[in-house]
Amino acid sequence: MNVAAGLRREVAEALDRRAERRWERAAEMAGRVDLATLETLRVRGRSLRSRIDRALHLVEARLSQPDEGAGRVPLPLHADWAWRPEPWAGPVSPKGHAAAADGTPISADTKLFHDCPLAECSLRQVRNIRAEDGAPFAVALDVLAFEGSFLSLAVELPDEGSDGLKRRHVVTVTLDAVAERATDFFARLNVRHGPNTEQLVLEGTLGDGAVEVEFDLGYSAIEAGMVTRAWVDLILEEPAMNRVLFRDVTLSRRPRAEL
Repeated sequence: MNVAAGLRREVAEALDRRAERRWERAAEMAGRVDLATLETLRVRGRSLRSRIDRALHLVEARLSQPDEGAGRVPLPLHADWAWRPEPWAGPVSPKGHAAAADGTPISADTKLFHDCPLAECSLRQVRNIRAEDGAPFAVALDVLAFEGSFLSLAVELPDEGSDGLKRRHVVTVTLDAVAERATDFFARLNVRHGPNTEQLVLEGTLGDGAVEVEFDLGYSAIEAGMVTRAWVDLILEEPAMNRVLFRDVTLSRRPRAEL
């Protein structure tokens, strides 16, 4: 920092301290001054507050955005597509859902589904803060007494992921999560082709760390050129009385090895 910039910063800080002291004195005198003076203070205070509120809104909006370079998904070796769903890539609104109902959308591409009659589960997007976190945001899922038979996060693949999807592809889902109580889950890839929907199911365990599941479409019956939609269901086993923080979710696809 050069001398001129340092001097400007010192002057700005001195003016800020002076303004703070002025308004502290105004607060102390508010019970003793006449009404005309109070009216003048109110006009000036409201004008200043509107400017401060606007500045804070812009600052907080900027701080809520992913850091420069964050949110980008490295392309795995040999992959022709990689992607991070919206709740982990950038801020969503609203950030949270208490007593989330069946079909609650977290974002345009991610929804929560369950059949619990009391909807005793909540969702909230939170900021990742660890240096090693690949995603700027995480999703916290809290479940109380769960009386339903299933609970899942459904992630819709964008057109870039489903277009050109063939039996020669392997679709990989990578989860980085921490659960208060380690829990099993099923990952189900659903591929709509023509009037049919092909489903491939794999099992894993969420504890504390990354889990990867790979769907080899070579074992499916999808028809080339007929895929119109694809989505992944992440289905939790025995979700009651547990909290799972999904620190990151990414999907990618690559051509399978030719036999």
